[in-house]
Amino acid sequence: MALNKKGSRRITVDGTEYRWRIRRKPSYMQGLCWTPVTYAVERADGSRPGTVLIVTSGQAHPDNWVGVEAEPIRPVHIAAGIRDARDEGWDPTRDGSPFRLDRSAGFFSQSCYEAGEGGASGTMAG
Repeated sequence: MALNKKGSRRITVDGTEYRWRIRRKPSYMQGLCWTPVTYAVERADGSRPGTVLIVTSGQAHPDNWVGVEAEPIRPVHIAAGIRDARDEGWDPTRDGSPFRLDRSAGFFSQSCYEAGEGGASGTMAG
């Protein structure tokens, strides 16, 4: 599985060049802030596709539909995710299924609210 080059960005981490990409439009679950934003990373050398890293962040998608403020995913977050994944055994040069890294600890799902922070009425759905 290889990342689509269109819309991806390059980053160099510890001397190795990678490409990363966040889905431009949120999935249905991300749009409602039920799940955090994810991003994909792969080695950028282009010689052959290897294992893709899929990172689940602890942030809401910036284009969510319920108005929850989201901190943007910055290159420093991408670099930290790559380092953590390497420490946990991700080898971007090997073929195989995507390697998943969950960094969503502390993500607060908005599913218990009507919209955003309490909705227009400020009441919890229930």
